[in-house]
Amino acid sequence: MAINQAATAAPARGAPTLLSGFDDPVAGAQETFRAALQALANPGRIQRLDAACGVPTGLSPAMTAMLLALADIDAPVWLPADVDESVRGFLRFHCACPLVDDPGQARFVVVPAGHTAPALEQCDAGDAAYPDGSATLLIEVAAFDAGTRLTLSGPGIATTHAVSVDGLPAGFQDQWAFNHKLFPLGVDVFLTQGNQICGLPRTTRMEN
Repeated sequence: MAINQAATAAPARGAPTLLSGFDDPVAGAQETFRAALQALANPGRIQRLDAACGVPTGLSPAMTAMLLALADIDAPVWLPADVDESVRGFLRFHCACPLVDDPGQARFVVVPAGHTAPALEQCDAGDAAYPDGSATLLIEVAAFDAGTRLTLSGPGIATTHAVSVDGLPAGFQDQWAFNHKLFPLGVDVFLTQGNQICGLPRTTRMEN
């Protein structure tokens, strides 16, 4: 009886309130996963995520939804050291994912707005036996309709496709050229902004 009373007791005054995950866990995860697949199948095409969920301080709705849908106990996550602690608590509770200090040990490398992204070469590019075991980066950018204009080509793009991105990490295009040459190894990237995502699979070529 004492255990039951403790479990149902109200949080202590001043204790942080844990945000909810998806309002509808099944539908939210399915909607987000479909959008992620569409983003990778159509590089550079902006996809919108509308699955309602709690959003911890420092993350965008799209980045949060992607983590709720994809991260789990078998998918270690790297976060910048100075990210708001509420983000770590949120992921531990809702995703049960291990949090690692080395981006090279992470399945998902998460770079919220205002934080420095590790170089792509610091992330796990997979190995010849399991190239699909490589890392995926989630990088929050400032906007998709301003900034650096990228011309993309490769699988999923009929000829070329142009997308403008404001807030890419410094040196990203040079890093991407090296990452692309590693195929079938290499990392995949999702750029997030607000409720939107843009996929950059390792097969995509990138030019100014």
